Amino acid sequence: MSKIKTAFFCQNCGAQSPKFLGRCPACGEWNTYVEEVLQRETSSLKSQKKTTSRPKPVHELETETRKRIVLVDLELNRVLGGGIVPGSLILFGGEPGIGKSTLMLQMALQQQHLTVLYVSGEESEEQIKMRVERVGMTNPQCLVVMETGLETILHHLDEVHPDVLVIDSIQTLSTQAIDSSPGSISQVRECAARLLQYAKESGTAVFLIGHITKEGTLAGPKVLEHMVDCVLQFEGDRHHVYRLLRCLKNRFGSTNELGIYEMQGAGLREVQNPSEILIHSQGENLSGSAIAATMEGLRPMLVEVQALVSTAVYGTPQRSTTGYDIRRLNMLLAVLEKRCGFRLSSKDVFLNVAGGLRIEDPAMDLAVITAILSSDQDLPVPRHACFAGEVGLSGEIRPVARIEQRIQECARLGFAEVYVSTYNKGVGELRTSVKVETVGRVDELWGKMFG
Repeated sequence: MSKIKTAFFCQNCGAQSPKFLGRCPACGEWNTYVEEVLQRETSSLKSQKKTTSRPKPVHELETETRKRIVLVDLELNRVLGGGIVPGSLILFGGEPGIGKSTLMLQMALQQQHLTVLYVSGEESEEQIKMRVERVGMTNPQCLVVMETGLETILHHLDEVHPDVLVIDSIQTLSTQAIDSSPGSISQVRECAARLLQYAKESGTAVFLIGHITKEGTLAGPKVLEHMVDCVLQFEGDRHHVYRLLRCLKNRFGSTNELGIYEMQGAGLREVQNPSEILIHSQGENLSGSAIAATMEGLRPMLVEVQALVSTAVYGTPQRSTTGYDIRRLNMLLAVLEKRCGFRLSSKDVFLNVAGGLRIEDPAMDLAVITAILSSDQDLPVPRHACFAGEVGLSGEIRPVARIEQRIQECARLGFAEVYVSTYNKGVGELRTSVKVETVGRVDELWGKMFG
């Protein structure tokens, strides 16, 4: 009987060490090493396997074009780059309760022409049945099994031969080849490697639902993200109805696409036109509100920025943001005070991006300072105006990318004018129904808007 060997693995990055280390030399985290039992063959290979591969010149490499599986879900189809590539391994992560299982189950029920095997290791048959009834869809080609053993799952795959496989979740699987608990570094890595091998050999597309840590990163070893072909992240505020689907890695397409969903009682609904939903139409003009033309990947989107500026009650003024970077807000407030002479250091400033979204596009700067000045002076911003521009430390309005798409989105939603940077090239040559106002500095914007 061979001796069982143990090793220590970092729970943060997956680094391996023969002994316990207080600090991981790979990622620098403290107290993350955990001992795990390994099962390895003791017999050494006396002869290497013969291989049929040989080095080739790059011009002799053969290309194989695989037809993508076009999904009924247009948002997921867009984020994946036009559909699922057969034989690909896709990692789908998100916070608990955000809607990962609901989205994957909806995708499985919508594909009437495909055989989909949904493997659940976290929910019972009754819970899956309740979710299917709530979604209100059915598909005889969608097969469901509750299993956590990898060997049993591979046996089911040999019998069913599905087109798409969904694993919910990868942290619940375990293999008999490794003597450690499910969810450990070695179990997650080994199960993912076996599923990757199955996907490449059979041509079955595999979705792996994964958990995320409290820092917002995908749980498990970092090597898991390198193994898969595509990494999707489902995010959003649980107190709001909108969910964002982002692509962090895609070997078969762009990572700039964005999918938007609305959480309802009957499941997740695709939001084809988010700009019309995120902009609140009201009869009267109120101060402290401005519309920003942002870009989420390659998708233009108009969002409403709300600001509230009031006299500080306590000694230290408050700075609070929702959906916007607090450090960038402090920078913009310093620019307004230093370059434009507005005394905001003794006032509370609160900023909110309507709809519960978090936007990191620098083009929001122009709408942010407009909303702040509007609330500070109690002067309403015209509802037909939209803004797209980045603000520099010297108070200049810097150009932003894809300005043509932003202006076209403003025109499509009926805005009358849009304020952009003077340094954006080719703006004057655009043929659009929107009046394009160019500004070069923040004080120039103040003169045009409120002067």
